[in-house]
Amino acid sequence: MRDLDDNAWRAQLEELGEQEGYFEPLGVSHAALFADRGPVLLVTFETRAAIRASTDDQRPFGFTLTRTAKYSSLTLIADDDSWFRDATVYAYFDRLVDEAFFEDFDRVVFYGAGACGYAAAAYSVAAPGATVVMIAPQATLEARRAGWDDRFRRKRRLDFTKRYGYAPDMLDAAAQGFVIYDPNERLDAMHAALMARPQVALLPCRGLGSAAEAVLTEMDVLEPMLAQACAGALDEAEFWRLYRARRATVRYLRNLSNALGNAGRPWLEAILCRNVVRRLGGPRFRNRLTTLEAELNRQGIALPAPLAPGRESA
Repeated sequence: MRDLDDNAWRAQLEELGEQEGYFEPLGVSHAALFADRGPVLLVTFETRAAIRASTDDQRPFGFTLTRTAKYSSLTLIADDDSWFRDATVYAYFDRLVDEAFFEDFDRVVFYGAGACGYAAAAYSVAAPGATVVMIAPQATLEARRAGWDDRFRRKRRLDFTKRYGYAPDMLDAAAQGFVIYDPNERLDAMHAALMARPQVALLPCRGLGSAAEAVLTEMDVLEPMLAQACAGALDEAEFWRLYRARRATVRYLRNLSNALGNAGRPWLEAILCRNVVRRLGGPRFRNRLTTLEAELNRQGIALPAPLAPGRESA
């Protein structure tokens, strides 16, 4: 179904809305898709490009994730990276509050990554007591507060001072929040620090890199994590248990190896590569290990004896 044009794709969303709840355009560049399936609601913020590139059926991630568990889903869709800063989106959430929409659900979970993670935090204030899961979110792009973030210069015209504006303040109404980010990504880490609240857990995950959501998906961590959040069972300990899947995820291991190489830590990088070769194989890590061992031998540095199988970790 990847050959659908935009009109056919939008018609598909409208049909899904008619079957399971509703599809509602919000101005010219945003929309909402609601599926009414049960007393738990997952609210996701997604972009058209991400949805269309994700799966063959080109359905929103939140809509698909909740279908098997019979959870309700509300997907906010943006045509591009708008941070959902649009008066029609403000008005939509205002209407949901006025209608006590969120009060119909036993549990509400908000989710997003990057610009969508900002939106998940910002609009969670509409559902006090919600759980909010964010991956590398921005706190704001307002120059007065985050002028140090130079990644989105073309988006500086967006107004982050109006309603639902400063995401960290909007988190005050949440029952709990989780911010997942790579502390080596300096700007992501600075935004994460702004999100710190007593009920918000900061979860620094070295090795995720700048594409944290994609790496967590490859680890098969993202969907179980959100399922746990919807079940009311997600906490820091559960997240770190799920995150152990990183040990078998090639992209994570490659990110970690590159970070050690860039930091000039050949001894540690060699130990990492040896660990990966023993557990998973892979010519890339084997070749890199050979290079590192030769370099260390020239320096008169020997690697320690390997640990017994099962005792090594990455």
